[in-house]
Amino acid sequence: MGKHLFRSSSPPPPAKPKPHHTLVDSVMEEYEFEVQSLITKWTSPESIDQFLFSSSSHQEAEQFVRAVKNLYNSMNCLVSVTPESINLSRGQNVMKTAMKLLESEFCRVLKENREYLDPECVSIRSWNSSRFSVSTPSTISDSNGTNEGYFADEHRFSGGDPNAMDDLKIIAECMISTGHVKECVRVYKSVRKSIVDATLHSLGVERLTLRQIQKLNWKVLETKIKPWLRGVTLAVRSLFYGEKILAEHVFSNSSISESSFTEITQEGAFTLFGFPENVGKFKKLTSEKMFRILDMYETLTNLSSDIESIFTFDSNSVIKSQVAGSLAKLSEAVRSMMSDFETAIEKESSKKPVNGGGIHPLTRYVMNYLTFLADYSDSIAVIFEDWKISVSSPLPKTLFPCGRGYEAKPEDLYSSPVSVRMAWVILLTLCKLDGKAQPFKDIALSYLFLVNNLNYIVVKVRASKLKLLLGVEWVASHEAKVKQFIVKFEKLAWGKVLTSLPEDPTAEMSSEEASGHLVSFNIESELAYRRQISWVVPDSKLRDKIKIGLSRKIIPVYAELYNRVGLFKDKEMFSELIVRYTPDDLGNYLSDLYFVTKDSVSVSSK
Repeated sequence: MGKHLFRSSSPPPPAKPKPHHTLVDSVMEEYEFEVQSLITKWTSPESIDQFLFSSSSHQEAEQFVRAVKNLYNSMNCLVSVTPESINLSRGQNVMKTAMKLLESEFCRVLKENREYLDPECVSIRSWNSSRFSVSTPSTISDSNGTNEGYFADEHRFSGGDPNAMDDLKIIAECMISTGHVKECVRVYKSVRKSIVDATLHSLGVERLTLRQIQKLNWKVLETKIKPWLRGVTLAVRSLFYGEKILAEHVFSNSSISESSFTEITQEGAFTLFGFPENVGKFKKLTSEKMFRILDMYETLTNLSSDIESIFTFDSNSVIKSQVAGSLAKLSEAVRSMMSDFETAIEKESSKKPVNGGGIHPLTRYVMNYLTFLADYSDSIAVIFEDWKISVSSPLPKTLFPCGRGYEAKPEDLYSSPVSVRMAWVILLTLCKLDGKAQPFKDIALSYLFLVNNLNYIVVKVRASKLKLLLGVEWVASHEAKVKQFIVKFEKLAWGKVLTSLPEDPTAEMSSEEASGHLVSFNIESELAYRRQISWVVPDSKLRDKIKIGLSRKIIPVYAELYNRVGLFKDKEMFSELIVRYTPDDLGNYLSDLYFVTKDSVSVSSK
């Protein structure tokens, strides 16, 4: 029984020795106290309307950042020296609270200075800061070809709060250096991406799929294209450019800067630069829509070097590929529309003669089209490069000015692909006009038709960039062809009038001979006048030229004959049957011809 009276007990475990309070502990406690004191001050109810990172508390903000960094560094030292120190847990809690405060301030500075940190302010305005700047490796030119307002050797930033940019950089560096890069970047991307998306929306950029675009009619699609044309330059040279230098300024670490910029801009940029490709695939494109497509091509081409300079990161390659794809698709669309345009000229089959031998609608349409097209000469020079024309059959030699046969291919006459294409289209038009001159019953009117239309073409070329493309020689040779047509027209329309007059009105002639010339002249001139009263020459300069030429050939000879008749002093010679017109009357009759009037438009050509 005795052995149950007493129980043996094991000795108590030895007490855990209290950790030695090291110098590192003391240093950490000091920084911990400093950080906690500032946190308490700036999170207290008394500070509810005040902020740590503001102009009035900037020194304390910098003190806080230094204290947080020092606390973080001392904690790392303490881990290596005394990993079991109870101060570490307390320090970690203080660091969490400090990071929450910094994250909150980072977000607040971004949002409250949103109006002043927009890309335009970032990329254009500047203020003198001695602490932070970012150098850029390349140059972006503005629309005037200068560098002012865009890339320079050094950029400084502006804001409503003059310290906003510096504050963001300070906070970002502190959070990243203390291991809180994810939290910092998450806030930055969230705020800045919302700005990019909102800005693109305000510029009229819509996220439209190819399927959505194909369902639109052209008028609706054009309402989408117009804001794109206005907005894409602002988006590239202000929005994306501003975002890049902002990210490079806030994040000194290049990989963080790259990832932030890419994530913030990539979705919007892909939408913006992908839109032209989808437009280029629009099934209802016709030749009339070419100029809007060329506007897009030219705008995107002009921005290509800027895009290359902004989207320089490897992660941006998809954006540059999209730009290249859009340009290729737009180029393909332009070629297709140009082919349709040429085919439409060849297939134009109207046979009704133009009233009065005036300008054919085809001539107006083609030349107005080419005049507009020539304004895009730089762009179409690239698009038409290595694009050969095909001649299905030999062209009439009569179409060639000064006997120069166009049976030679246009590419043999010009080195520029644009010049070749323009000359070719005009040649196609001349072929059609040559055929459309045939239905006129009056051969003289056929030549007047050719005079009017070829002259219209020459005038359009001379007054536009087409002259630069086709050259002075082209203009001179076709002007000579117009003169040849005028000579033939005068001979056919006025030949009998001219032959009714004596070759030499000063030569000796009897009163009967003079009377015979006058009677014949009266008949032929009246027939010519009535025959041509509905004929038109729309170009005033050409009209004056023709009438002045006729007046010089007719009136001086007639005036001499008229004066000679007066010398015979035979009253019968001045009867209305013989002398119907004075020289002034003839001038008035000629001046009445070839005007375009409402009546002449409505009268059918005969």
